[in-house]
Amino acid sequence: MDVTLHLAQDPAADELLGRSPLAALVGMLLDQQVPMEWAFKGPATIAQRLGTDDLDAHEIATHDPEDFAALLSRKPAVHRYPGSMAGRIQQLCQYLVEHYDGDASAVWEGVASGRDLLKRLRELPGFGAQKAQIFLALLGKQLGVRPEGWREAAGPYGEPGSFRSVADITGPESLAKVRAHKQQMKAAKSSGQ
Repeated sequence: MDVTLHLAQDPAADELLGRSPLAALVGMLLDQQVPMEWAFKGPATIAQRLGTDDLDAHEIATHDPEDFAALLSRKPAVHRYPGSMAGRIQQLCQYLVEHYDGDASAVWEGVASGRDLLKRLRELPGFGAQKAQIFLALLGKQLGVRPEGWREAAGPYGEPGSFRSVADITGPESLAKVRAHKQQMKAAKSSGQ
């Protein structure tokens, strides 16, 4: 995995997301209740505060929980809820260590089908159905991970040119389209449609 992503809209953070499977997973985990760019800049901020240029699942999994929460809470905080997100990131890394020897890319390498990949993603702590489908779409659309049936398994997020999620963000213009789609969905939901 070594591609250019534009999810954080920050060159250094996007470079990390494009080369580090763990950073991409952590960014996706953080992508809730904060702006997308803030969430996907989080992995680079964490790496910087750990004094490294990458994230290591073994290191994060065994990091002192209070110290890790403090690291995420430092200004500017990594997330609106840095304490609870620190715990979720550590749970994710502990799961990756236990099931994939700490190698995040092993979650998707060698999977037989999109359905199998979706199942593996849903098993990750903090990844519900929607988050798993969005990440599957990101893998297929931008990271070249395309097992048979990946688009179908990703549901509406796998549709080409849908601009529904981070899977469709390739720059500022597509980010604006994704934001517009989210606003439409929020407006329709609040008006009871």
